[in-house]
Amino acid sequence: MRAGVPTITVLGVPVAALTARQAIAEVSRLLAEPGPQTLVYVNAHSVNLARSHDRYRACLAGADLVLNDGSGVALAARVRGHRFPANLNGTDFTPEVLRLAAQRGLGVYLLGGRDGVAARAADRLREIVPGLRVVGHHHGYVAGHQGREVAEQIKQSGADLVLVAMGNPRQELWMAEHLHATGAELGVAVGAFLDFAAERVPRAPKWMRDAGIEWLYRLSREPRRLFARYVVGNPLFVARVLADRVLATSR
Repeated sequence: MRAGVPTITVLGVPVAALTARQAIAEVSRLLAEPGPQTLVYVNAHSVNLARSHDRYRACLAGADLVLNDGSGVALAARVRGHRFPANLNGTDFTPEVLRLAAQRGLGVYLLGGRDGVAARAADRLREIVPGLRVVGHHHGYVAGHQGREVAEQIKQSGADLVLVAMGNPRQELWMAEHLHATGAELGVAVGAFLDFAAERVPRAPKWMRDAGIEWLYRLSREPRRLFARYVVGNPLFVARVLADRVLATSR
């Protein structure tokens, strides 16, 4: 993370403590730096993964900007006596990044989702963000040996900004290995953002999002896929947060 950015450490992961306006200003600074720069979001699930996945943990530690996503990391901050100024989850904040890209005339490449999802997301995002230049897209089922080919396609598109939607930790690992070869200035790991943008997966009602329980809605929609993440992962995260607090107070 760039020196000078205020942070709150969540189970060993430094996370920027910024308002939405401050975060956009930070993204603007990243785009002015020699590339490539990386923006990632962390939530309870990703912090759990980072505890047991060394390469992923290194990706988070080496990211240029790490933003807080969801009620889990907000809870972890409050337990330690801190508070994030805003919930900068990827689904709501990434469109702000795209608006900045549109204002600057930057080319955006969408990488991720099932076949056809990125194309549909491109159409919808052009409607949502006037002036957005989507210069290419590709599905997210990229085998290891295809990574260089996809990176070269992105480079040929002239993209300045790449949204990578492969889920944790694949998207962060892909950026660590291939983002430099794309020639892009900024890579953003966006999770399910393209599925939401393409309207393949509906979002929770606003009242659930405001209450910090969007995860319950997602679980009800995809119980088999998300059971381990939420039903097992959320209590595990809370237990780790409380144990971390006990250790901190006993020192």
